[in-house]
Amino acid sequence: MERVGKPACSLTLRGGNVKKNLTYQLFNLGRSELLGKMLTTGAVAVAIITTVTIVFFIAVKGISTFSSSGVSVFDFLFSTKWLPDRPLEEGGPQVGVLAFILGSVIVSMLAVLLSAPLSVACAVFIQEIAPYWGQRILQPAIEILAGIPSVVYGYIGLSLLVPFIRNYIGGLGFSVLAGILVLSVMILPTIVSISTDTLRALPREWKEAAYALGSTRWQAIRLVLIPAARSGLITGIVLGLARAFGEALAVQMVIGNTRKIPTSILDPVITLTSAITMDMGNTLSGSLWNNALWSMGLLLLLMSCFFILIVRLVVRKGGITP
Repeated sequence: MERVGKPACSLTLRGGNVKKNLTYQLFNLGRSELLGKMLTTGAVAVAIITTVTIVFFIAVKGISTFSSSGVSVFDFLFSTKWLPDRPLEEGGPQVGVLAFILGSVIVSMLAVLLSAPLSVACAVFIQEIAPYWGQRILQPAIEILAGIPSVVYGYIGLSLLVPFIRNYIGGLGFSVLAGILVLSVMILPTIVSISTDTLRALPREWKEAAYALGSTRWQAIRLVLIPAARSGLITGIVLGLARAFGEALAVQMVIGNTRKIPTSILDPVITLTSAITMDMGNTLSGSLWNNALWSMGLLLLLMSCFFILIVRLVVRKGGITP
């Protein structure tokens, strides 16, 4: 019998398969994870290079205050005199940021002291007390709070909170108290989310064992679950503190931005982030004023690294983390 030749379409398909096989052999996609390794390694390299570049740039610009401008580190950190544009005939410029540092620490710490107990209690209620339908409502509501832009929080505080404080509590309204209340609401979703995930990660057998020993629900929560989740709860609180310390716009709109150390929660105050955002556009690159602002940014970066170090030390000590 005479052999019948293969159709041309099959030859075309076969040619396409040859090209596909060559591609698979070139990248070794059929038998290895080379492409995935290349993509993940590239992403990690980009992240590392970006982080190192940002840190190096901020460090170089921040150190120039002390290396180029000749400002003492002690005077920079522990002086309250902020006169970066004072002429030489009147004594020369001075860049002391103690008032900014204390303003950031006071507002952030008091906001965390107010928000942390409420956040942990809310997480306990969501995970251990609320019924299933309550969890389905409360969890998305908390996540919506986290998605609201900072300017919206600041505008609400400026429109409602500042007049309320001025009319019913005292002072000008623009105060430490206004900043505390705005920040406490802003960091609440962060602490609640991490605390809820931490409690959810606890083994169910621990709670059942507490019930088997005769504990009430509150005793099981107070004596078993919260101590077991201590590491994750502290992590959430520290991350909330880091968020509060780095917040700029919302706080700037309600604290009054007065360059002095407050003596009452009804006094206006200024923070590091507020000072940077207010003055950065008014300075010349390379001037003492501009270098001092970069040094304040370097100080914020060091504080962020300090918070990250605290989180790692807390996690290393053990406990349940999300």
